[in-house]
Amino acid sequence: MWMIVGLGNPGKAYSQSRHNAGFMVVEKIWKRWQFPKWKRKYMAKLSSGIHREEEICLILPQTFMNRSGEAVARLFSQFKISLDHLLVIYDDLDLPLGTLRIRKSGGPGTHRGMQSVVEALGSEAFPRIRIGIGPLPESVDAAEFVLQPFTPQEKLKLAPCLEAACQAAEMIIQGDFDQAMNLYNRQIA
Repeated sequence: MWMIVGLGNPGKAYSQSRHNAGFMVVEKIWKRWQFPKWKRKYMAKLSSGIHREEEICLILPQTFMNRSGEAVARLFSQFKISLDHLLVIYDDLDLPLGTLRIRKSGGPGTHRGMQSVVEALGSEAFPRIRIGIGPLPESVDAAEFVLQPFTPQEKLKLAPCLEAACQAAEMIIQGDFDQAMNLYNRQIA
């Protein structure tokens, strides 16, 4: 079994914000794989199904970004999976818009949602896909910037990146992690 977690903030006000790139990818995967309707459980929205003979639970924490770890840890203990079967997808201000970075493990950097997940799980040893939303414009507060919606021009650059993140996630759950890194660790658009 795999848990695929998109990090973001719940609610319509944040749905198109830069900080919700992780939610956007998981929602695209949900539509593509035609999983059942979302259920609210364990401080998250989740939808479980089978894709290519693999049991998968798609998760959107509803605890707000900075407390994402609370929902992830709760679900992680409920499903009793190994850390290498937890895939977390999230935005990264330190990467240029349109860039993907896939890693098997690593620190959370400055991302508070990932800091929360790492602290709650007590480990950095789980795979992740980072979606570039940067750079931060001069004299703009980072917290303010990530909560703003993507501009129309940014959406054009983001679209192929979200698509590539979906493809990379599928490769990862099929055991092709190295191939996913080789194909998608780059500027996509």
